[in-house]
Amino acid sequence: MTHTSTSRWLQGILTLVAVALSVFQIWQGLSAQLSAPVFRPVHLGWVLVLVFLAYPLLKPERHSAPVYWVARVFDLALVVISGWCAMRIATFDYDDITFLLDGLPFWDQLAGGLLIVLLLEATRRTVGITMVLVALVFIAYALFGDALPAAVASKGFALEEMVRFHVFSTNGVFGAPLAIAASVVFIFVLFGAFLNVTGAGQFFIDAAFAVAGKYRGGPAKASVLASAALGSISGSAIANTVTTGSLTIPMMKKLGYKPEQAAGIEAAASTGGQIMPPVMGAGAFVMAQFTGIPYSDILLVSIAPAILYFLCTLLYVHLMAVKLGLQGMSSSEKVMVVLAQGWHFLLPLVLITSLLMLSYSPVWVGIAGCAAILVAAFIAGLSQRHPALNWRQIITGLKDGALMALPISVACATAGIVVGVVGQTGLGLLFTQFLLDLSGGQLWSVLLLVMVAAIILGMGLPVTAAYIVLSVMAVPAMMDLGISMLAAHMIVFWLSQTSNVTPPIALAAFAGAGIAGAKPMGSAVQAFKLAQGYFLIPAMMAFSSLIWTDDVSISGYLSALLATCALILAFAAAIEGHFASRLPAPMRAALLVLALAVLALPDSYRWIAGLVVLALLAVNVWQQRSSPASDPAG
Repeated sequence: MTHTSTSRWLQGILTLVAVALSVFQIWQGLSAQLSAPVFRPVHLGWVLVLVFLAYPLLKPERHSAPVYWVARVFDLALVVISGWCAMRIATFDYDDITFLLDGLPFWDQLAGGLLIVLLLEATRRTVGITMVLVALVFIAYALFGDALPAAVASKGFALEEMVRFHVFSTNGVFGAPLAIAASVVFIFVLFGAFLNVTGAGQFFIDAAFAVAGKYRGGPAKASVLASAALGSISGSAIANTVTTGSLTIPMMKKLGYKPEQAAGIEAAASTGGQIMPPVMGAGAFVMAQFTGIPYSDILLVSIAPAILYFLCTLLYVHLMAVKLGLQGMSSSEKVMVVLAQGWHFLLPLVLITSLLMLSYSPVWVGIAGCAAILVAAFIAGLSQRHPALNWRQIITGLKDGALMALPISVACATAGIVVGVVGQTGLGLLFTQFLLDLSGGQLWSVLLLVMVAAIILGMGLPVTAAYIVLSVMAVPAMMDLGISMLAAHMIVFWLSQTSNVTPPIALAAFAGAGIAGAKPMGSAVQAFKLAQGYFLIPAMMAFSSLIWTDDVSISGYLSALLATCALILAFAAAIEGHFASRLPAPMRAALLVLALAVLALPDSYRWIAGLVVLALLAVNVWQQRSSPASDPAG
C-alpha cells in the first residue's frame, strides 16, 4: 500500500469516526439513554481516539516517511488503548461500593491512570503544553502537598486515591466542565459547523456589509457587526478572525486602514463574539452549571454588556476613520436585497434564541438549531439563489463539528482535574484567603489581581479553561467582598477572554496579522486598545449595578448603563485624542480623570461625571461644526 493510499485510508477512518461521534451525540441528546457515568467516559474515549487520528505525533512534512509511519503506528496504539480505557471505565460497577473501602482493582486503577496520561497527551496536541503543565502542578500538589510548608500544605493523597477521585467519580475528569462540553457545547459547535458549510456564515457577512458598508470606515464597522453575529457560534475567536478576516481585512486595508489597525479591529471584534448572546461560547454554559442559574437568565443579563462592548469597539473604529479621513465603500449591496436572498438563515437564530429564552433544555435547543439550519439551507436551495443542500454538506458538517469540538472537550476534561484538586485539597479556601490578604480587602485590588491572573493564564490556556480555573479560585474572594455570585462569575468570564487580544501573546491578533501582512505585536497593541471594553465593562460590573439581579432597581440599572456609556466615551476619546475633531491635551487629561471618576464615585454621583463627559464632547462637536475647515478629517 503506497503512502498516498494509506493516508487516504486513515482520512477515511477519521471521517467515519468523526461523523459517528456527531450522530452519537445527537442520539444521546434526543434519547438521554446513557447515564452520566457511562456517557461521559464514552464521549471522552471517542474524543481521544479522534485526537490521536487527527493530530499525529509527528508532522509528515518534517520527517522522513519511515519515521513518520512509525509514529503513526504509535498513534494507532494510543487509539486502541484509549478505547480500552473508556470501555473499562464506562462499564465499571458503581453499585459495588467495596472499591470505596478496599480501593480499585488493579485493572481499573491501570485504566484510570492511563486515561489521565492519554488525556494530558491529547491536551498537549490540541491545546498546548502550558495547560498540561498547569494540570501537572495541581496533580503534584494533591500527591505531595503534605511535604509543603504548613501555610500551603494539603493532606497528600495516594495515587490510587487520586485515580479513584478524578476518574471513577464525577468530581475530576468527568466533572461539570466535561459534562457541559460533552452535551451542550458539542451540539452548539455542530450548529456552527452547519452554518459554515451551508453558506449561512457568508450571508451574515454580506448582511453586515449591507448595513454598515456605506458609512465612514464601512468595512471595519461591517467586520464588527459580522463578528458579533458569527463569533459566539464559531466557539473560537481565532477561527472567527480567520473566517471573517479573510474578507474584511483586505477591504479595510484598501479603504485606508493601516495593516496593524485592520488586524486589530478584526481580532477585537471576533473576540467579542464570545460574550454575545444567544450563544456565548462554552464558558457561558459552564457558568450556568457552576452557579445553578438558568442559562436563559445568564443570556438576559449578558445582552446589554455585550452591546456595550461592541459599541465601544465601533466607537474606536469610527474615531480611527475620522482621524484618517476615511469614507465608506463606494458601492455595497442593499440590505433588502441581501435579506431577500438569505432571510432563511435568520430563522435558526430566531429559533434558538426563542427556545433558550423559554428555558428549554440547551441540548434540545442546539439539536433544533442544527435541524433548522439544514431546513433553511434546503429552502435557500429551492430559491435557486444558493446551491442545493446535498449529502456531502451534511457529512462535512458532521465531521467538522466533531473535529472543532475536540480541543474544547479535551480542555474541559483537563480543567476538571484542576477543579477536582481544588475541591479535594481545600486549595480554593487557601487561595481566597491569599487574595484577600494580598489585596488588603480592597475590591479594586482583587480585580487587578484577577485581571493579571487572567492574562497570564490566557497565554497558554483556552478561554474556557482559563475561566474554569479562575472561577473556582477567584470568585469566592469577590463574593466575600460583596459582589453577587452572578456578577463575580460574569467578571471572571469576561476577563478570561482577554488573552486573545493582550500582548505579549494575543493569538487572535496574531492570526489577523498573518492575513493583513502586519507586524504581530503592533496588531496586538491595536487589538488591546480596541478591546478596552473587556476591562472597563467588568470594572463597572463590580462597582455598579450593571448586572441586573433581583436586588437591583430599574433606576440603578439604567444609571449603571448610562455611566458605562460615559466611561467608554471618555476613555476612547482620551486615548484616540480625537472625537469630532482633534482634542487638545487638557481636554484629553480631563476626560481621563472623569473616566476614573465614573468608576470611583458612588452611584448617586456618577451621573454628574457622565454629564460633564457629554458636555466636553458636545463642545468638541460644536467647535468642529463651527469651523469645519480647521480639521478636514472630521
